[in-house]
Amino acid sequence: MSSTHSRDLHVTSAAAAATTTGGLRGVIAGGITGAIEICITFPTEFVKTQLQLDEGSSRRGEPRKYNGVIDCVKKTVHSRGFFGLYRGLSVLLYGSIPKSAVRFGAFEELKKHAVDEYGQLNSKTRLLCGLGAGFAEAILVVTPMETVKVKFIHDQHLIKPNYHGFFHGVRKIIQTEGIRGTYQGLTATMLKQGTNQAIRFFVMETLKEQYRKYTMKGPNTPIPVIITGIFGLIAGAASVFGNTPLDVIKTRMQSLEAAKYKNTFDCAIQIMRNEGPLAFYKGTVPRLGRVCADVAITFMIYDKFIETFNRIWPLK
Repeated sequence: MSSTHSRDLHVTSAAAAATTTGGLRGVIAGGITGAIEICITFPTEFVKTQLQLDEGSSRRGEPRKYNGVIDCVKKTVHSRGFFGLYRGLSVLLYGSIPKSAVRFGAFEELKKHAVDEYGQLNSKTRLLCGLGAGFAEAILVVTPMETVKVKFIHDQHLIKPNYHGFFHGVRKIIQTEGIRGTYQGLTATMLKQGTNQAIRFFVMETLKEQYRKYTMKGPNTPIPVIITGIFGLIAGAASVFGNTPLDVIKTRMQSLEAAKYKNTFDCAIQIMRNEGPLAFYKGTVPRLGRVCADVAITFMIYDKFIETFNRIWPLK
């Protein structure tokens, strides 16, 4: 065996080991980052969901409960206090660590098989790895987590709420609807999460790559935290405008009234027929605020954790 071939094998083995370690570091950093981010941005997620569940239609002369974002916040705080904006938070907190584990683990595993000889992804593989990571987290974590969250938020509209805490709510949903009750809207959630991660990873990694080229820095050189935050805002905005219609359909499919829809396609048809095309962009403003903050905060904190890991837990 030639020395060149032996050296290539050594480099390949080292790269594979580094990717495995990188995936584990990503899972840990992502889980902590996700918990911090959710506590900061959850009120905007709550308002977005409330607006998307508000099915009043001017075509049928039915009044809407809320006249926009500010009105929703005022009515919620007036009726339930400030912490009413945090109803459903526990569901996302309980799901943040496994969601991050699946997302980053799947991305790193797919990346391991898609990188070129320099350990880099091109535009196509970056997009596909993000898509695969989104599908994985949708199936294993996000669909049941989001279904329970939406049911919790929707439940507060009832005169006598059915759910009293996270575990009571989950137990009651499974008792009445079975495990299937936590998997409503799976198709829409897969489409939403897949496109979410595909767009976000693609935009973030592309912007980072272009920044490093422009500043003539190496491929693994840390990027200033403010620049990372700006890139996160752009990536978040791109994902919102790219898939808010899927988010609206997903929310309806996971609500307490999901039984009136035969499937995801039927849900889309009913929304179009009864409420018009603009209904697919309900909740865009609060979702834009939450997602942009989400992605910016996530990548800023995550990158700082990775920089710390590079000092105390370097890749071998």
